[in-house]
Amino acid sequence: MTSKQRMAAAMRLGRPDRTPVMCQMSIGHILLQTGIPPVELWLCRERFEEGLLTLRRKYAFDGILVSLHGHSPEWERTIMKRLPDGEGETVTWVDGRRTRFLPNDLPMPLLTEPPRFPLISGFDPGIIPDRPDFIPVSQGLRFPIDPGHPYDVLKSVLARAGGEFSVHGEVTSPFDYFLDLFGFAGGFLALVEEPERSEDILGRFAGGVARIARDQAALGVDALKISSPYAGAGFISPGHYRRFVLPFEKEIVEAVRPFGVPVYTHTCGAIGDRLEMMAQAGGAGLECLDPPPLGNVELETAVSRVGDRLFIKGNIDPVGTMLLGSSGGVAADVRRRLEAGRSARGFILSTACSIAPRTPPAHVEMLVPLAEAAG
Repeated sequence: MTSKQRMAAAMRLGRPDRTPVMCQMSIGHILLQTGIPPVELWLCRERFEEGLLTLRRKYAFDGILVSLHGHSPEWERTIMKRLPDGEGETVTWVDGRRTRFLPNDLPMPLLTEPPRFPLISGFDPGIIPDRPDFIPVSQGLRFPIDPGHPYDVLKSVLARAGGEFSVHGEVTSPFDYFLDLFGFAGGFLALVEEPERSEDILGRFAGGVARIARDQAALGVDALKISSPYAGAGFISPGHYRRFVLPFEKEIVEAVRPFGVPVYTHTCGAIGDRLEMMAQAGGAGLECLDPPPLGNVELETAVSRVGDRLFIKGNIDPVGTMLLGSSGGVAADVRRRLEAGRSARGFILSTACSIAPRTPPAHVEMLVPLAEAAG
């Protein structure tokens, strides 16, 4: 089997020739392992693509996640000044904002903007655009989507992949856009104080995200990830998940269904109390199933509860095992995951969440040989 075929078999609950391996790589890990200047990796489509493909080859992964899209070919014109700042670099944008770019992490806005709308009361959902023009990456950090070049990186990576390896696109949960709009405190309070208006706003975002998801599916991506990091038990209750997350992520899954593209959901932290609810969204798989102490999901438990209907992508501890562990510890942990994953109808070996920036490359390079040895 090719890597592409191997991944397709696992995601469709088939039988690959061996367990496929695919980890999401943090921006910091790509920076440290490639030496690409942080500003260029973040803003330049060609350098971002180079970073992804270089590490996929290095680690022999069966698939690659293209987590950002919409790079502007005119990105250099948005910068007024670049100034070295210790180990990093501070960029002053033409609109006066400043961002610090670090050699091992995401960019950091130097002035955290207040919520775009601090209060939900009186907010008109109709002003939300039909299609998001940015990706809400982190607190205060938005990645703009160039309207004239929204999917250039996906088209290029797909062309370069050919039939060799699996290429995954990504969209962000409507819930993340909601929190970006009102801030974390304001957003969570809004769910309690104005639940109906919150649903209206989430529905508006869901429609826009579904359009982006359909676009990516139509391009021919092999799978689509819904990034939903704030939907775990550390942020919202099962009841709020059922009301404010599930129906809107289900809308995205349904929008992509006619294309036959597998959709999987990525939620960080503790999700042991909502695995079955997450399955109700109708997607094909789940990630990242953080094990203790990062989360509360043991792989064996997830397999027994939802492994008969969903593919499972995970769940090596990216901190305790991959970053801080020994090579012997990595090998023992990975063998355990491979054995547990055999009971699932579809299993992809992966770190639970992204490969941490300073993870020793030698630890990552162990994954594919261990999977090959296990058969």
